Order: sequence, then C-alpha cells, then structure tokens
Amino acid sequence: MNNQAGKDLISRILPARANSFILETIPGTSGKDVFELESRDKKIIIRGNNGVALASGLYYYLTEYGHCQITWNGSNLKLPKVLPAIPGKVRKETPYEYRYYLNYCTFNYSMSWWDWSRWEKEIDWMALHGINMPLAITGEEYTWYLVYKEMGFSDEDLKGFFTGPAYFSWFWMGNIDGWGGPLPLNWMKEHFDLQKKILERQRSLGMKPVLPAFTGHVPASFKQKFPKAKLKATNWTNGFADTYILDSEDPMFARIGKMFLEKQTALLGTDHLYSADTFNENEPPSDEPEFLSKLSARVYEGMRQADPEAVWVMQGWLFYSDRKFWKEPQTEALLKAVPNDKMILLDLATEIEPVWKRTSAFYGKPWIWNMLHNFGGNTNLFGRMDVVAEAPAEALNDAKSGNLKGIGLSMEGIEQNPVMYELMMDNTWRKDAIDLNKWLPKFVYNRYGTKNKDAIDAWNILRKTVYTVPADKYIRDGAESIIQARPTTDSSSRWAKTKLNYEAKEILPAWDALIKASGSCKNSNGFQYDLVDLSRQVLANHALPLQRKFVTAYEKRDKLTFKKYSVQFLELISDMDRLLATQKDFMLGPWVADARAWGRTDKEKAIYEMNAKDLITLWGDKDCPLNEYACRQWSGLLNDFYKPRWQKFFAAVQMDLDGKKPLNKEEFAKEIKQWEWDWVNARKDYPVKPSGNPVEESKKLYQKYRKQVATLF
Repeated sequence: MNNQAGKDLISRILPARANSFILETIPGTSGKDVFELESRDKKIIIRGNNGVALASGLYYYLTEYGHCQITWNGSNLKLPKVLPAIPGKVRKETPYEYRYYLNYCTFNYSMSWWDWSRWEKEIDWMALHGINMPLAITGEEYTWYLVYKEMGFSDEDLKGFFTGPAYFSWFWMGNIDGWGGPLPLNWMKEHFDLQKKILERQRSLGMKPVLPAFTGHVPASFKQKFPKAKLKATNWTNGFADTYILDSEDPMFARIGKMFLEKQTALLGTDHLYSADTFNENEPPSDEPEFLSKLSARVYEGMRQADPEAVWVMQGWLFYSDRKFWKEPQTEALLKAVPNDKMILLDLATEIEPVWKRTSAFYGKPWIWNMLHNFGGNTNLFGRMDVVAEAPAEALNDAKSGNLKGIGLSMEGIEQNPVMYELMMDNTWRKDAIDLNKWLPKFVYNRYGTKNKDAIDAWNILRKTVYTVPADKYIRDGAESIIQARPTTDSSSRWAKTKLNYEAKEILPAWDALIKASGSCKNSNGFQYDLVDLSRQVLANHALPLQRKFVTAYEKRDKLTFKKYSVQFLELISDMDRLLATQKDFMLGPWVADARAWGRTDKEKAIYEMNAKDLITLWGDKDCPLNEYACRQWSGLLNDFYKPRWQKFFAAVQMDLDGKKPLNKEEFAKEIKQWEWDWVNARKDYPVKPSGNPVEESKKLYQKYRKQVATLF
C-alpha cells in the first residue's frame, strides 16, 4: 500500500504537525482493517493496512491522547507542543468488514451544492471515522445522459426526464421526473468531473465506493421510442406526475442495465458494489412471492452480465416503510433469489426498528447495522444515545444476527447533532458496548478543550432528555417547532411535528449549566455551536405554549390576550433568527449562495436558487403534501419565510376579531400557498457570513426568556 494518501490527509488536517507522525504499513486481519500506534523519539508511529485504517489510527490518537475532536459543527485541534506519548503499543482490529456511509437523500438534503473543497473535507472526515464503503452517486445523471444519447434519444426527448439538482435523490430512486429542471448539460459535466475526483480520493484511501445500477426507471419518452416495451406507470403519491418503470421481464431491461454499468465502469472504474432500490416507496405490481423472486433475480442478472463480480447493495428501507406489503414470504422471496455472496442488505434505520430481527437476519444475506437518525436535514436536538452505544455490539454478539458484516450511517441529512455521529462511529474498533458514563465526559473534554463540571452536567441532562426515546413512546425522529408549521390553530402539522421525546422543561437545567460553563468554554467553537443549538431548542419548544395561548385567546374572542401572545410569538422568531445568525451552520445565506454559484447564466442561477429554496419549504409545487418535510431553523428562513407567514395569519385573525372579515381557513391556506410559491421563485440574497457573538447572544436570550419559559408550560 502507498502511504501517500494518508500523509496527505494528515497534512490537510494538521499542517503544522504533520512531520510528527510516521506512517507504516501492516497487513489486515482476515480481510478486516487494523491499526497500531506507538511512540518513538517524540514522534507517533501509525501503522495500518490502508488509508482508512491509518486515518482512524490518527483520529484515535487525537481523541484518546491529544483530547481533540473533528466534527461538522466545531472542531478542536489544539495539540500540546510536545505530543503526548503512548505507553506501550496500541492495536485495534475492527470486527466490521464494512463501514457504510450515506443515504440517497443526504446527497440533496445536505450535499446539493457541494464543491470539491467541501467534498475533500467530508472524505477526510469519513476516513478519520473509519468509513470504507461510501455511497457515491454524484454526477450519475451524466452517465445516463450518455447512455440515452447512444440509444437515440435527443436532448428534447430527455428534457422532461432529469430533475433539478436538489431533487436527484428521488429522481435516481424513480420517484419523480423533471421537477425543478430543466437541468443544464454543463451541470452534468461539471458534476461528473467532481465524481471522478471523489472516487479517486476515496479509493486512494482504501475505500470501496458503492456506485449506482439500473432499477428500471426510464424517461416518459421511452414509450414513443420503443412502443413495444413493457412499461409500468407508477406514482409516488406526493403530488408529482407518473414515472415509468421498464418491466424486468422486457429484454431491454438487461440490455440497458448492462449498457449503463459498462459505460460507468469505462468512465469511472468499479469496486463491484452497486446500489439498486427497485421499489423505494413504490409498491410492486404483485405480491406473489414467485413474481418478486423472478424480479429480484433479473435485477441482479442485469448487473452480473456487465460485471460477473457484481454485489448488489440494497437499502432495506422498503421493509421498514411498507411492512404491510413486505411480509415474510415477500421479503424472503425477494432476497433469496440472489446468491448470498452477491447481495448486501442495509438495515437502514436499525436504531429505530431492527428489521433484521423480524427477517431472520435477512435470510442469510450479509447485512449492515445503520443509524438513520435524521430525516430531511431537520434542525433538532435528538437521538437514541443508549441504543447507539449498546445495540451494535449486542447484534454483533447475538447468535441470531446471522451474517452481520458492518455498521454505518444512513441519515437523510448531516451537519447536526455531532455527538450522535461521534458515538456511532466509535463502535468501529470495538466488539463491546460503549460505556456512556465514561464516553460522554471524554467527548465533552475533547470538544471544549477543558474539563468543566457544568458542561458535563449539561450533557448528562441532555443524554437523559433529548438523546433518549422512552420505550413506551413511538417517536421516529426529532420534533420541529410550531414556528415552522404553515400557520394553524392546531398544535402540530403533518411534517412540522411538535411532539417531544421529553418534557420541554426538563432541558432547562441543561441550559442553566451550559450558560454557567461559558466562562471557561466560550473560546471553543464546538461549545459555541452547542450553546446556540441548545438555546435554539429551548426557544423552538417555547413557541408551542405561546401558540396555544394566542389560539385560546382567539377562540374566546379575547383581543387583548391574542395581541399580547401573537406579538411575543413574532418577537421570539426574530430573536431566534438573530441568535442563529451567529453560526454559519444555521444560516440560509450560504445554502442559497452556494446554489447560485454553480450557475453560469442568470437563468441557471435562478433554477438553482429555486431548487434550494423549494426543497426546504414547499418541497414541490404549492400544493405538494411534502411541504415542511425538510424544514430548517435557519437565520434568514425564520425572518423571511416563517415570520411573514405568521404575520399574515395574525392579520387575518385580527380582521376576524374586529368583526371585519371572518377567518376562512381554506381561503387563507390558498393565499398562503401562493405567497410561499412566490417566495420560492423570488430572487434574493441573504447574509453568508455570521454576525454577532454566539455566547453573548445566547446569554441575552437566556436573561430574557429563562423565567418566561419556565412558567409558560
């Protein structure tokens, strides 16, 4: 193995200390990664069997001995002048052959506008955290463009096929065509070039990227080109037009699948791992086991014809999301039709519900234990900390877990709740459960660069509240704030859910403690992020009792009380916006600016801006039932989108209370949907650099709201 990739990674992360680390190569153990660490002449020797093992060894040293940390939301790389020595030799072998990373949705909810600079940082993060099996689908649309051109399709034929850049995930999974387009050809080419860089870097570190394969999704124009083709119209039932799936029995299915993989391999190479999800939130036309078995066999055969070494990597989401259809006979038929060594199952949300336990561990297939955790890239403090600390090791040591081969992260959105991702990937190099009583104080020390009792107290409270889901509650994911709901007199909405996995007042002592810790921790950017995040959560929760107050006042026709609490509600939104403006991670501006930066013309920039704003608000058109699915608590979005919506609602209610015009909820909803659609399509710049001091802003809001929040439940 060439250690250069590992040396380059260290130089990017610790440029001033890179010469303090010496890299050496050792063999892996039974096909699994291994690293060793020891001190020699005031330098640190890191040995590993590939770049990921070396990077993991580096991160183990940084966290265990240097008390450092690298996360999306704040890093601490303040090493002592003399590197801490390692007593003796440390050797770590992973029990997991695969450490999977990414979900189709991540590529849009978080990564839609990434350039190479941002991807380079993420690949480094992957390597440091032991990832060796990343999903790699950037630029896939260009390969498809070339394949369809070779099949005789014109640009006009394909115009309504490719979606806009924020919607590729659902396009690739066969849910939607064309929405948010038309897609410029230069986008395809530039992102195909980006994909080549991504793959080159990942492979240089010893990762084996998972590339896409054909699942049957074809353009609507396929009907005209090939009138005899056996096509099935299908609909995702989320307000979008039908898409078309080529029946796997049609001879063209295998032909196209082979063409695509051969083209992709010629252009990008292969590690023989292919992602294909034939029925992502779309039911098959028949639940007959024999039908499903033949279908599965044909999908795999299409891969095998192009690559005899092909291994099908399947997301197990369908078995979770549509359990009424995927009963035991159907699941078993779909899986058993493919040889065991030619398929890997991703148990996509194992921490929520371990599907492996009700499928006989996927009937002998190799499978991967994944933490999904975040849906839609939403903003909330949330997680199942105890489950993630214990369940992977429990499964590993369970005689019924079958062919468990790995662990992974399959979140829909990243750059949030860094503690959950540090915790999950700390399972990589161990066979036993993680002791949170020891792990959490170390996490806080590494994050803040100092040992502080108040900070640890705060995190112990968070562990028992936001990061615990009681066994008697089914709560899939974190709550949103009523602020983000389309204005309503209800206490929740379909996608802006307000049900907490804890009592809102239970996190106030954590807020007290983190405010107290600010004296000694305030210079840590991880602390600054955490303080803003916790302050945001307290205020986001506080919006609900305020809303209940003004709703009750409206129902009682109490104008003065309605005015009081509606004013407080709007003021809360403004205060949250100002707080979030102190952290780039909580700002709308960079998201919109990064989108527009990819455009070469005003028209392209407008398409990308619309994509960026639409995904996190309406999701589709003004009547799309997915509105607010990917909502964010971001500065700019609060003041410019959520606040004006509520202002319009309050004005309409005030007209009703004044006896001028009764509130017609249907009419108001129609008006507000049009306003939202106009906002999505408007041209506007938002700040891209943070403003204000995160600690001071948090303190101001603590002084203003602490008593009010405690009394208004």
